[in-house]
Amino acid sequence: MKKYLTLIGVFFFFLNANAQQKQMNLLIGTYTNSCDSKGIYTYDFNIDTGIFKLKQSTQKTANPSFLTVSGDNKFVYSVNENGKESSVSAFKFDAKSGKLDFLNRQNSEGADPCYIINDDKNVIVANYSGGSISVFGKTADGKLGRTKQVIQHSGKSVNAKRQESPHVHMVQFSPDKRFVLANDLGTDRIYLYRYFADLEKDNLELKDTIPIKSGSGPRHLAFSQDGKTVYLLQELDGTITVFNYAMGKFRRIQETTVVSPGFKGETGAADIHVSEDRKFLYATNRGDANTISTFSIDLSGKLSLVKTISTGGKGPRNFAIVPDGKFVLVAHQYSNDVTIFSRDKVTGELTNTGKKIELCSPVCLIFAPEK
Repeated sequence: MKKYLTLIGVFFFFLNANAQQKQMNLLIGTYTNSCDSKGIYTYDFNIDTGIFKLKQSTQKTANPSFLTVSGDNKFVYSVNENGKESSVSAFKFDAKSGKLDFLNRQNSEGADPCYIINDDKNVIVANYSGGSISVFGKTADGKLGRTKQVIQHSGKSVNAKRQESPHVHMVQFSPDKRFVLANDLGTDRIYLYRYFADLEKDNLELKDTIPIKSGSGPRHLAFSQDGKTVYLLQELDGTITVFNYAMGKFRRIQETTVVSPGFKGETGAADIHVSEDRKFLYATNRGDANTISTFSIDLSGKLSLVKTISTGGKGPRNFAIVPDGKFVLVAHQYSNDVTIFSRDKVTGELTNTGKKIELCSPVCLIFAPEK
């Protein structure tokens, strides 16, 4: 009898452990100037069922549009996108409760920061209106340290309205962390910087620039899971450019688009991600389209369109594929909701579940462990 009860106990232990692994934190960054938002929200999200529940929110922080979580899951860093008053904030993160406690803030050293990344040593920010990149150190307790470097881009491109000056729209580590890539919408270039994490200053050294089609407006990029292919999404014309990548070298192999044939409205391509199974790529398009496109990826890394569907809202910005690939969540800045799609792992196709997280002006979605 005792042995039987022990087996039952072990069974329920593993059952509970498995259930806990299905629960993750979903962190959502928002704009706070267009509707009633407290800033950053933490939801409990079941990656197997798509069921969600609000856990915590910040008290009030201005326009934390993009977020990044530290590698040890103990800190969250956000931009505060607020024109010339823009800043960067650090929060202590309790993964179990989802609570975010404000630690400190630094001037972003450039207007309208719109993307942020971090590693063990530094926090790196793309300043859109400022056309610059800022590097901040970290203190031992997770706070933002002093500004270690500010790099100012220069130049413009052919779209007089959107490309009158540099607009850095994304910074991203290469998979081996040897480089930082910076997409500049204003100059139609990817800037490749050699990255020296441990230096006290001058952490980024320009190694190369990769020219992109004039007027296309490079916005976000995604690496393939093996790090051998880069997929670049251009905001202004909806182009996706595919590159072979190795040791900081780029070679174009394909161009395709998220714009449907015959579409005549405004294009505003936004975000791009590759599924963990390496088989599919997804990209959103705002403007008058409000769509998400699914592409299959062949063995060479090239793309073939599978399907383009409505995102079920207005202004699809950032989106996230849940870690096991069962759902895709799309944040709608203007319809104030996050739409939850189920994902067919065989075909890659998305289906609107009808479930929505309703909150003010969501922009950035990040999944993080609950422990």
